[in-house]
Parts: sequence; structure tokens; C-alpha cells
Amino acid sequence: MRFQGKVALVTGAGGGIGGAIARRLAAEGAHLVLLDVNDTVDETARALALASPGVQTLALRADVADSAQTRDAVAAAVARFGAIDCLINNAGLTATIAPLERMEDEQWAREMGVNLTGPFNLIRAVLPGMAQRGWGRIVNISSAAARGGLFRQGGYSASKSGLLGLTRNVTLEYAARGITCNAVLPGLIHTPAVARLPRAIMDYTMSMTPARRPGTVDEIAAVVAFLCSEEAAYVNGAEIDVDGGSRLCQTVLGSSREVESRLAIATGHAGGQA
Repeated sequence: MRFQGKVALVTGAGGGIGGAIARRLAAEGAHLVLLDVNDTVDETARALALASPGVQTLALRADVADSAQTRDAVAAAVARFGAIDCLINNAGLTATIAPLERMEDEQWAREMGVNLTGPFNLIRAVLPGMAQRGWGRIVNISSAAARGGLFRQGGYSASKSGLLGLTRNVTLEYAARGITCNAVLPGLIHTPAVARLPRAIMDYTMSMTPARRPGTVDEIAAVVAFLCSEEAAYVNGAEIDVDGGSRLCQTVLGSSREVESRLAIATGHAGGQA
């Protein structure tokens, strides 16, 4: 097993992608620290215990945007397992769908807090131990929106773009100390949240995706597992698209005019203002 004896911390572990990442790493022998702000993380831990009996898990509830909570979570993980070998920053938030001019300070701050400050908090907390041991794997789950933007989700797009910059800097500063830091950029992935999208938006998005289907959480987990493995030791500072080829077309949801018309159809609203 590739991760026998390794310890991986996965944030957003109670969600679809986070849960899939945890299952994949556990199936390959990793012990798991499962971090989420919601109590769904307990369900993930119970499921892992049944599916992978030899794997130890530690479920923790914490808000990644809070530096004190993340610091305490990492300390608890180290106290339990002795070290954190792999960090997967998966927790993410889309708090606002609105024109930039209508975004409130609190909404902007919350998205930046979870999507960018959160990964920074955790990276900062695990780096000393990884550097001391001369080995570490960090994977940041960004988004296709980091490159192409996402209509009326400026906070989300900006925070995910910032996460790419953070990924590069970790590589520049710590690659010589045996630490890799890479980003995965999912396109449209089949999760419960995506399943709730209006049909008109789903149909249009699929038309802009060469694969003509959404990705699966297991496809994201497979890429993450590779990046956490020994085989990926020379992959560093990379931005890996897992998007069915949508980056070759337009942005994830296309032009503002097209998306606005689709939103109007889906919601029953006409005109150019939300």
C-alpha cells in the first residue's frame, strides 16, 4: 500500500470530494485526520472504520478560517499520530452569488477566510514538522474558476486564484526540504451541491465541456492520491486540471450574457439585474 504508515489530514472531509479523498487514502493504508466545520465528519469517520478496519481516524470539528482552531487541530493530530505527512486543503465555500458591486464585506471576508486563509493557516501549522522530517505532501483543491472566473461569484474565483499563488510560493520556499505542494483544479464535479443546480445551467455547462459529463469525486481523489505518493516526488508547484477539457472552451459557465439568460430561464427572472 502506497500510504502505509503515513498520516493525512483532509479538510472538508465531511463533504463529497473530501470524503472521497479520505476513502481513497485510507484504502491505500493512510491514517486519517478528518477536519470539517460540520458534524458530517463523524459519519465519514464511521464509514472509514467499517471500510478500512486497519486504519485509524481522528475526526475534528474546526473552522479553517480561524487560526487558533486550526493550530489546535494540528496539535491534536500530532499528539495522536506523531506527525502529519500529507495535507489536503479541500474545504471550500461559495457564500455569495451576486454582482461584485453588491457583495458585502462580510461575504467577501468569509469566502477569503475559508478558501484562502484556511489553507494558509493549515500549511503554516504543518510546515515545521514536514521540514524537520524532510518529507511532506500538500495538495490544495482550487477550482477551474481560478483561471476562467465564475459569473457572479467573484469572491470564490478570487480566493481560488489566490490559492494557486500560495501553492507556488510553498514550492519555491520548501521544495529543497522535501516538501511538494500542488494544486488540483476541478471542473464541474458530481456532488450533492451540483445536483441542485438548475437544469438549464447544467445543460449549458455540459455543452461547454468536451467530455459531456460532470466529473466524479473518485476521479478527483485519484489525482490527489498520486500527488501524495512517492511517485509524485518530482511534481511540485503544478496546477492540474481535472475538468473534462472545459478549460479548452470558455470559462466554466461561459460568457456573462449567456449565463445571465440561462439564469433568467432557470429562475423565472428576466432582465439584467439580480
